[in-house]
Amino acid sequence: MTRALTFEGAKVLRPDGLTGGSVCVEGDQIVERGGRQVDLSGYLVLPGIIDLHGDGFERHLAPRRGALANPLAGLAALDAELGACGVTTAWLAQFWSWEGGMRAPAFAREMATALQNYPALADLRMQLRLETHLTDQMDEVAEFVRSSGIDYVVFNDNLPHRALEAGKVPPRLTGSALRSGRSPEQHLAIMQAAHARGAEVQAALGRFVSQLPGVTFGSHDDATAERRACFDDLGAKIAEFPMAAEAAVGTVVMGAPNVVRGRSQHRNLAAADAIASGACLALASDYHYPSLAQAAFKLMSGGMRLPEAWALVSAGPARLIGLADRGRIATGARADLVFVEEDTLRIRGTMAGGRWTWLQDDMMQRLLTVD
Repeated sequence: MTRALTFEGAKVLRPDGLTGGSVCVEGDQIVERGGRQVDLSGYLVLPGIIDLHGDGFERHLAPRRGALANPLAGLAALDAELGACGVTTAWLAQFWSWEGGMRAPAFAREMATALQNYPALADLRMQLRLETHLTDQMDEVAEFVRSSGIDYVVFNDNLPHRALEAGKVPPRLTGSALRSGRSPEQHLAIMQAAHARGAEVQAALGRFVSQLPGVTFGSHDDATAERRACFDDLGAKIAEFPMAAEAAVGTVVMGAPNVVRGRSQHRNLAAADAIASGACLALASDYHYPSLAQAAFKLMSGGMRLPEAWALVSAGPARLIGLADRGRIATGARADLVFVEEDTLRIRGTMAGGRWTWLQDDMMQRLLTVD
Protein backbone atom coordinates (compact mmCIF):
# COMPACT_ATOMS: atom_id res chain seq x y z
CA MET A 1 0.00 0.00 0.00
CA THR A 2 1.09 3.58 -0.61
CA ARG A 3 1.70 5.90 2.31
CA ALA A 4 -1.01 8.44 3.06
CA LEU A 5 -1.28 11.02 0.28
CA THR A 6 -3.54 13.92 -0.58
CA PHE A 7 -3.95 14.71 -4.28
CA GLU A 8 -4.78 18.37 -4.83
CA GLY A 9 -5.49 20.70 -7.74
CA ALA A 10 -7.12 18.12 -10.04
CA LYS A 11 -10.70 17.85 -11.24
CA VAL A 12 -12.26 14.90 -9.44
CA LEU A 13 -15.16 12.80 -10.67
CA ARG A 14 -17.33 12.21 -7.63
CA PRO A 15 -20.84 10.72 -7.42
CA ASP A 16 -22.31 14.23 -7.72
CA GLY A 17 -20.23 15.17 -10.75
CA LEU A 18 -16.87 16.63 -11.75
CA THR A 19 -15.62 19.00 -9.05
CA GLY A 20 -12.48 20.48 -7.60
CA GLY A 21 -11.07 19.59 -4.23
CA SER A 22 -8.68 16.97 -2.89
CA VAL A 23 -8.65 13.18 -2.80
CA CYS A 24 -7.04 11.56 0.22
CA VAL A 25 -5.77 7.98 0.23
CA GLU A 26 -4.48 5.93 3.14
CA GLY A 27 -3.90 2.20 2.93
CA ASP A 28 -6.43 0.70 0.53
CA GLN A 29 -9.16 3.29 1.09
CA ILE A 30 -10.18 6.81 0.24
CA VAL A 31 -10.25 8.73 3.50
CA GLU A 32 -11.46 12.08 4.76
CA ARG A 33 -7.97 13.44 5.44
CA GLY A 34 -4.67 12.30 4.05
CA GLY A 35 -0.96 12.74 4.46
CA ARG A 36 1.54 14.49 2.21
CA GLN A 37 0.23 16.66 -0.57
CA VAL A 38 0.75 16.03 -4.30
CA ASP A 39 -0.07 18.78 -6.81
CA LEU A 40 -2.12 17.35 -9.67
CA SER A 41 -3.07 20.54 -11.46
CA GLY A 42 -4.01 19.72 -15.03
CA TYR A 43 -5.21 16.21 -14.18
CA LEU A 44 -8.51 14.40 -13.91
CA VAL A 45 -8.93 11.89 -11.09
CA LEU A 46 -11.45 9.23 -12.08
CA PRO A 47 -12.75 6.03 -10.45
CA GLY A 48 -10.91 2.87 -11.44
CA ILE A 49 -12.27 0.97 -14.45
CA ILE A 50 -14.18 -2.25 -13.77
CA ASP A 51 -14.07 -4.76 -16.62
CA LEU A 52 -16.78 -7.42 -16.45
CA HIS A 53 -15.64 -9.46 -19.45
CA GLY A 54 -12.24 -9.55 -21.11
CA ASP A 55 -10.39 -12.26 -22.99
CA GLY A 56 -7.41 -10.12 -24.03
CA PHE A 57 -5.43 -12.00 -21.38
CA GLU A 58 -5.13 -14.95 -23.77
CA ARG A 59 -2.40 -13.30 -25.86
CA HIS A 60 -0.22 -12.96 -22.76
CA LEU A 61 -0.57 -16.67 -22.00
CA ALA A 62 -0.21 -17.98 -25.55
CA PRO A 63 1.24 -15.31 -27.86
CA ARG A 64 1.20 -17.83 -30.72
CA ARG A 65 -0.87 -20.92 -31.34
CA GLY A 66 0.67 -23.80 -29.43
CA ALA A 67 3.09 -21.52 -27.56
CA LEU A 68 1.30 -21.80 -24.23
CA ALA A 69 3.27 -20.01 -21.55
CA ASN A 70 3.27 -20.49 -17.80
CA PRO A 71 0.03 -18.76 -16.72
CA LEU A 72 1.80 -17.08 -13.81
CA ALA A 73 4.25 -15.38 -16.19
CA GLY A 74 1.41 -14.33 -18.45
CA LEU A 75 -0.57 -12.88 -15.55
CA ALA A 76 2.33 -10.59 -14.67
CA ALA A 77 2.23 -9.09 -18.18
CA LEU A 78 -1.56 -8.82 -17.97
CA ASP A 79 -1.37 -7.01 -14.63
CA ALA A 80 0.90 -4.40 -16.20
CA GLU A 81 -1.38 -3.90 -19.20
CA LEU A 82 -4.42 -3.45 -17.00
CA GLY A 83 -2.63 -0.76 -15.02
CA ALA A 84 -1.69 1.07 -18.22
CA CYS A 85 -5.33 0.97 -19.29
CA GLY A 86 -6.77 2.19 -15.97
CA VAL A 87 -8.41 -1.14 -15.14
CA THR A 88 -8.44 -1.89 -11.42
CA THR A 89 -10.92 -4.81 -11.30
CA ALA A 90 -11.10 -7.36 -14.12
CA TRP A 91 -12.98 -10.56 -14.78
CA LEU A 92 -10.99 -12.83 -17.08
CA ALA A 93 -13.44 -14.53 -19.42
CA GLN A 94 -12.28 -18.15 -19.37
CA PHE A 95 -14.14 -20.88 -21.24
CA TRP A 96 -15.20 -24.30 -20.00
CA SER A 97 -15.93 -25.70 -23.43
CA TRP A 98 -15.94 -28.67 -25.77
CA GLU A 99 -13.62 -26.64 -28.02
CA GLY A 100 -10.36 -27.77 -26.41
CA GLY A 101 -7.03 -25.95 -26.13
CA MET A 102 -7.20 -22.82 -23.97
CA ARG A 103 -10.97 -23.32 -23.82
CA ALA A 104 -10.80 -26.80 -22.33
CA PRO A 105 -11.82 -27.65 -18.75
CA ALA A 106 -8.23 -28.61 -17.92
CA PHE A 107 -7.00 -25.14 -18.85
CA ALA A 108 -9.80 -23.50 -16.84
CA ARG A 109 -8.55 -25.40 -13.80
CA GLU A 110 -4.97 -24.33 -14.52
CA MET A 111 -6.07 -20.70 -14.82
CA ALA A 112 -8.01 -20.84 -11.55
CA THR A 113 -4.95 -22.18 -9.75
CA ALA A 114 -2.74 -19.50 -11.29
CA LEU A 115 -5.12 -16.73 -10.22
CA GLN A 116 -5.22 -18.08 -6.67
CA ASN A 117 -1.41 -18.11 -6.48
CA TYR A 118 -0.55 -14.89 -8.32
CA PRO A 119 -0.13 -11.75 -6.14
CA ALA A 120 -1.94 -9.42 -8.54
CA LEU A 121 -1.97 -5.66 -8.15
CA ALA A 122 -5.33 -5.34 -9.87
CA ASP A 123 -8.29 -7.30 -8.51
CA LEU A 124 -8.26 -10.24 -10.96
CA ARG A 125 -11.21 -12.64 -10.99
CA MET A 126 -12.39 -15.40 -13.28
CA GLN A 127 -15.60 -15.23 -15.24
CA LEU A 128 -16.46 -18.75 -16.36
CA ARG A 129 -17.93 -18.95 -19.87
CA LEU A 130 -19.79 -22.23 -19.77
CA GLU A 131 -20.83 -23.95 -22.98
CA THR A 132 -24.50 -24.80 -22.50
CA HIS A 133 -24.52 -28.23 -24.16
CA LEU A 134 -22.05 -29.86 -21.76
CA THR A 135 -25.00 -31.21 -19.79
CA ASP A 136 -23.05 -34.25 -18.60
CA GLN A 137 -20.49 -32.02 -16.84
CA MET A 138 -22.74 -29.63 -14.94
CA ASP A 139 -22.16 -31.14 -11.48
CA GLU A 140 -18.40 -31.09 -12.08
CA VAL A 141 -18.56 -27.47 -13.19
CA ALA A 142 -20.65 -26.46 -10.15
CA GLU A 143 -18.04 -27.97 -7.82
CA PHE A 144 -15.28 -26.17 -9.73
CA VAL A 145 -17.12 -22.84 -9.40
CA ARG A 146 -17.53 -23.33 -5.64
CA SER A 147 -13.97 -24.51 -4.97
CA SER A 148 -12.40 -21.79 -7.10
CA GLY A 149 -14.43 -18.93 -5.63
CA ILE A 150 -15.84 -17.96 -9.03
CA ASP A 151 -18.60 -15.36 -8.66
CA TYR A 152 -19.68 -14.81 -12.27
CA VAL A 153 -20.78 -17.45 -14.80
CA VAL A 154 -21.95 -16.71 -18.34
CA PHE A 155 -23.73 -19.20 -20.60
CA ASN A 156 -22.30 -19.54 -24.07
CA ASP A 157 -23.19 -21.65 -27.10
CA ASN A 158 -20.61 -21.80 -29.90
CA LEU A 159 -21.92 -24.95 -31.57
CA PRO A 160 -22.65 -24.61 -35.32
CA HIS A 161 -26.17 -25.99 -34.90
CA ARG A 162 -27.43 -25.35 -38.43
CA ALA A 163 -24.64 -27.31 -40.06
CA LEU A 164 -24.85 -30.12 -37.53
CA GLU A 165 -28.63 -30.36 -37.86
CA ALA A 166 -28.28 -30.60 -41.63
CA GLY A 167 -25.58 -33.26 -41.37
CA LYS A 168 -23.02 -30.95 -42.98
CA VAL A 169 -19.38 -30.40 -42.10
CA PRO A 170 -19.22 -27.12 -40.11
CA PRO A 171 -17.20 -24.28 -41.62
CA ARG A 172 -13.56 -23.97 -40.53
CA LEU A 173 -13.64 -27.43 -38.97
CA THR A 174 -10.03 -28.27 -39.77
CA GLY A 175 -8.64 -25.04 -38.32
CA SER A 176 -10.62 -25.30 -35.08
CA ALA A 177 -9.65 -28.98 -34.76
CA LEU A 178 -5.95 -28.16 -35.12
CA ARG A 179 -6.23 -25.43 -32.48
CA SER A 180 -7.74 -27.97 -30.09
CA GLY A 181 -5.06 -30.58 -30.79
CA ARG A 182 -7.55 -33.00 -32.35
CA SER A 183 -8.14 -34.51 -35.73
CA PRO A 184 -11.06 -33.05 -37.70
CA GLU A 185 -12.92 -36.35 -37.25
CA GLN A 186 -12.49 -36.28 -33.46
CA HIS A 187 -13.50 -32.65 -33.27
CA LEU A 188 -16.63 -33.21 -35.37
CA ALA A 189 -17.67 -36.18 -33.24
CA ILE A 190 -17.42 -34.07 -30.08
CA MET A 191 -19.55 -31.33 -31.63
CA GLN A 192 -22.15 -33.83 -32.81
CA ALA A 193 -22.40 -35.40 -29.34
CA ALA A 194 -22.86 -31.99 -27.71
CA HIS A 195 -25.44 -30.93 -30.30
CA ALA A 196 -27.43 -34.11 -29.63
CA ARG A 197 -27.95 -33.04 -26.00
CA GLY A 198 -30.01 -29.99 -26.98
CA ALA A 199 -33.23 -31.23 -25.37
CA GLU A 200 -31.44 -31.56 -22.00
CA VAL A 201 -29.97 -28.07 -21.85
CA GLN A 202 -32.67 -25.95 -20.18
CA ALA A 203 -33.32 -28.41 -17.35
CA ALA A 204 -29.60 -29.02 -16.81
CA LEU A 205 -28.88 -25.31 -16.60
CA GLY A 206 -31.75 -24.85 -14.15
CA ARG A 207 -30.25 -27.48 -11.83
CA PHE A 208 -26.81 -25.94 -12.24
CA VAL A 209 -27.99 -22.45 -11.25
CA SER A 210 -29.84 -23.82 -8.23
CA GLN A 211 -26.57 -25.27 -6.87
CA LEU A 212 -24.78 -21.90 -6.83
CA PRO A 213 -26.57 -19.30 -4.69
CA GLY A 214 -24.73 -16.00 -4.61
CA VAL A 215 -23.17 -16.42 -8.06
CA THR A 216 -24.06 -13.87 -10.76
CA PHE A 217 -25.23 -15.40 -14.06
CA GLY A 218 -25.47 -14.03 -17.56
CA SER A 219 -25.73 -15.08 -21.19
CA HIS A 220 -23.53 -14.22 -24.15
CA ASP A 221 -24.31 -13.23 -27.75
CA ASP A 222 -28.09 -13.62 -27.56
CA ALA A 223 -29.63 -13.16 -31.01
CA THR A 224 -33.35 -13.23 -30.19
CA ALA A 225 -35.73 -12.06 -27.49
CA GLU A 226 -36.81 -15.67 -27.00
CA ARG A 227 -33.29 -16.84 -26.24
CA ARG A 228 -32.71 -13.95 -23.84
CA ALA A 229 -36.01 -14.73 -22.07
CA CYS A 230 -34.98 -18.36 -21.59
CA PHE A 231 -31.80 -17.33 -19.83
CA ASP A 232 -33.58 -14.65 -17.82
CA ASP A 233 -36.00 -17.31 -16.56
CA LEU A 234 -32.99 -19.30 -15.33
CA GLY A 235 -31.73 -16.32 -13.33
CA ALA A 236 -29.11 -15.25 -15.86
CA LYS A 237 -30.01 -11.57 -15.73
CA ILE A 238 -26.98 -10.10 -17.51
CA ALA A 239 -27.07 -9.95 -21.31
CA GLU A 240 -23.52 -9.75 -22.65
CA PHE A 241 -23.10 -8.37 -26.16
CA PRO A 242 -26.62 -9.05 -27.45
CA MET A 243 -26.53 -9.40 -31.22
CA ALA A 244 -29.86 -7.68 -31.94
CA ALA A 245 -31.91 -4.90 -30.38
CA GLU A 246 -34.72 -7.32 -29.50
CA ALA A 247 -32.28 -9.29 -27.31
CA ALA A 248 -30.93 -6.17 -25.57
CA VAL A 249 -33.27 -6.40 -22.60
CA GLY A 250 -32.57 -6.69 -18.91
CA THR A 251 -29.08 -5.84 -17.69
CA VAL A 252 -27.11 -5.21 -20.87
CA VAL A 253 -23.32 -5.14 -21.24
CA MET A 254 -21.85 -4.11 -24.59
CA GLY A 255 -18.31 -4.23 -25.95
CA ALA A 256 -16.10 -1.15 -25.67
CA PRO A 257 -14.34 -1.96 -29.00
CA ASN A 258 -17.79 -1.73 -30.62
CA VAL A 259 -18.03 1.88 -29.41
CA VAL A 260 -14.51 2.78 -30.51
CA ARG A 261 -14.99 1.27 -33.97
CA GLY A 262 -18.44 2.79 -34.33
CA ARG A 263 -20.11 -0.53 -35.09
CA SER A 264 -20.01 -4.25 -34.32
CA GLN A 265 -17.17 -6.17 -35.94
CA HIS A 266 -19.76 -8.65 -37.25
CA ARG A 267 -22.41 -6.01 -38.02
CA ASN A 268 -24.56 -6.94 -35.04
CA LEU A 269 -26.17 -4.41 -32.68
CA ALA A 270 -24.09 -1.23 -32.39
CA ALA A 271 -23.12 -0.43 -28.81
CA ALA A 272 -23.74 3.28 -29.42
CA ASP A 273 -27.35 2.50 -30.32
CA ALA A 274 -27.80 0.43 -27.15
CA ILE A 275 -26.33 3.27 -25.09
CA ALA A 276 -28.52 5.89 -26.77
CA SER A 277 -31.64 3.82 -26.09
CA GLY A 278 -30.74 3.46 -22.41
CA ALA A 279 -30.44 -0.32 -22.67
CA CYS A 280 -26.68 -0.56 -22.08
CA LEU A 281 -25.62 -0.16 -18.46
CA ALA A 282 -21.94 -1.10 -18.77
CA LEU A 283 -19.13 -1.56 -21.25
CA ALA A 284 -16.60 -4.41 -21.18
CA SER A 285 -13.22 -4.75 -22.85
CA ASP A 286 -14.13 -7.89 -24.82
CA TYR A 287 -10.78 -8.53 -26.54
CA HIS A 288 -9.08 -5.11 -26.16
CA TYR A 289 -8.36 -3.57 -22.75
CA PRO A 290 -7.41 -0.06 -24.00
CA SER A 291 -10.88 0.30 -25.54
CA LEU A 292 -12.55 0.87 -22.16
CA ALA A 293 -11.12 4.34 -21.54
CA GLN A 294 -11.10 5.08 -25.27
CA ALA A 295 -14.82 4.30 -25.50
CA ALA A 296 -15.68 6.65 -22.64
CA PHE A 297 -13.66 9.46 -24.18
CA LYS A 298 -15.17 8.85 -27.61
CA LEU A 299 -18.66 9.10 -26.13
CA MET A 300 -17.60 12.42 -24.58
CA SER A 301 -16.42 13.69 -27.96
CA GLY A 302 -19.88 12.83 -29.28
CA GLY A 303 -21.59 15.01 -26.68
CA MET A 304 -22.02 12.77 -23.63
CA ARG A 305 -20.95 14.30 -20.33
CA LEU A 306 -17.93 12.77 -18.57
CA PRO A 307 -19.90 11.49 -15.55
CA GLU A 308 -22.31 9.52 -17.75
CA ALA A 309 -19.62 8.26 -20.12
CA TRP A 310 -17.22 7.16 -17.38
CA ALA A 311 -20.04 5.53 -15.41
CA LEU A 312 -20.31 2.96 -18.21
CA VAL A 313 -16.85 1.65 -17.27
CA SER A 314 -16.88 2.26 -13.51
CA ALA A 315 -20.04 2.94 -11.50
CA GLY A 316 -22.29 1.05 -13.92
CA PRO A 317 -20.33 -2.23 -13.82
CA ALA A 318 -19.93 -1.90 -10.04
CA ARG A 319 -23.69 -1.64 -9.51
CA LEU A 320 -24.42 -4.39 -12.01
CA ILE A 321 -22.13 -6.93 -10.33
CA GLY A 322 -22.83 -5.77 -6.76
CA LEU A 323 -19.51 -4.18 -5.76
CA ALA A 324 -20.54 -1.44 -3.35
CA ASP A 325 -16.96 -0.50 -2.39
CA ARG A 326 -15.76 0.73 -5.81
CA GLY A 327 -16.76 2.53 -8.99
CA ARG A 328 -16.93 5.86 -7.16
CA ILE A 329 -14.63 8.32 -5.41
CA ALA A 330 -16.00 8.77 -1.90
CA THR A 331 -14.78 8.44 1.66
CA GLY A 332 -14.65 4.78 2.67
CA ALA A 333 -14.55 3.47 -0.91
CA ARG A 334 -11.69 1.30 -2.13
CA ALA A 335 -8.80 3.41 -3.40
CA ASP A 336 -9.15 2.56 -7.10
CA LEU A 337 -8.15 5.67 -9.02
CA VAL A 338 -7.16 6.61 -12.57
CA PHE A 339 -5.08 9.76 -13.12
CA VAL A 340 -5.63 11.28 -16.56
CA GLU A 341 -3.85 14.22 -18.15
CA GLU A 342 -6.70 16.61 -18.91
CA ASP A 343 -5.31 18.09 -22.13
CA THR A 344 -4.38 14.80 -23.80
CA LEU A 345 -6.73 12.36 -22.00
CA ARG A 346 -3.78 10.03 -21.56
CA ILE A 347 -3.67 7.77 -18.50
CA ARG A 348 -0.61 8.72 -16.46
CA GLY A 349 -1.21 6.74 -13.31
CA THR A 350 -3.42 4.01 -11.90
CA MET A 351 -3.95 2.96 -8.30
CA ALA A 352 -5.75 -0.27 -7.35
CA GLY A 353 -6.62 -0.84 -3.72
CA GLY A 354 -4.15 1.85 -2.71
CA ARG A 355 -1.23 0.36 -4.68
CA TRP A 356 0.34 1.89 -7.75
CA THR A 357 -0.12 -0.30 -10.80
CA TRP A 358 0.97 2.26 -13.43
CA LEU A 359 3.02 5.46 -13.31
CA GLN A 360 4.40 7.59 -16.14
CA ASP A 361 6.72 10.57 -16.60
CA ASP A 362 5.10 13.72 -15.21
CA MET A 363 2.93 11.83 -12.73
CA MET A 364 5.98 10.09 -11.30
CA GLN A 365 7.91 13.34 -11.07
CA ARG A 366 5.10 14.95 -9.11
CA LEU A 367 5.15 12.09 -6.63
CA LEU A 368 8.94 12.25 -6.30
CA THR A 369 8.82 15.94 -5.46
CA VAL A 370 6.47 15.45 -2.50
CA ASP A 371 8.01 17.04 0.59
